[in-house]
Amino acid sequence: MPASDDLEHLSIIEPLCAVFRRKLKQVGLKYTPERAQILDAIIRRDGEAPGVFQADELLAAMRSAGFRVSKATIYRTIKLLAESGIIQQVLFDAETSHYQLAYGKSASALLVNVDTQEIIPVELPELAAVRDRICREHNLLPEGHRLVIYARSRPRPS
Repeated sequence: MPASDDLEHLSIIEPLCAVFRRKLKQVGLKYTPERAQILDAIIRRDGEAPGVFQADELLAAMRSAGFRVSKATIYRTIKLLAESGIIQQVLFDAETSHYQLAYGKSASALLVNVDTQEIIPVELPELAAVRDRICREHNLLPEGHRLVIYARSRPRPS
């Protein structure tokens, strides 16, 4: 009998696979083993250390785990995962793209310390309520939102 962690992992993966397969079919692409491995690596990474990741970090982690995957495949798959709403790009500087698992997650925001590049997830359920109210007023269904707060360390008094 599978452990409860295994069951929870499967309950997350199955809907994400279906969402990703629909997106791939929509654009005329196949759900390849490489794409499945990338999706699984993102889900597993989020389970171990929730937060943002960079494509190159994902590539290095997959290669160190023994997967043969090209940089181009990682970048193309990340683009498809973002288009399908499974992950979202997190923008906090113009030089590097960061991503986070988004599908099925509660609404959150990020606090970015621009001095240290530390990224701190912040739960703001009241922001989700505002988003939902605005969508209702415009007869729309909310699909998510993004809030990033940029901050610096306070200068120490002299």
